Amino acid sequence: MVKRSPNERPRHSQLAAVSYSSNRKKDDKDPGKWKPSLQSYWCTYSRAWISVKAIYQLTANPNGVNALSEMLDTCNT
Repeated sequence: MVKRSPNERPRHSQLAAVSYSSNRKKDDKDPGKWKPSLQSYWCTYSRAWISVKAIYQLTANPNGVNALSEMLDTCNT
């Protein structure tokens, strides 16, 4: 087993540097209650959100699923 230092991020880490106000707006809201204001980031954000849900076998509520679907529609591929 490989030991990681506390500062090493796993490959699926979803940490992103954001402003204080952006962090406060998002809080702990799911995609059904909050989306990034920059629509060009929706594809990246939704794919990352879905990846974490899959890795940890988590479920999503219907509003979250609808919002993720809307954001995925912005992906070019």
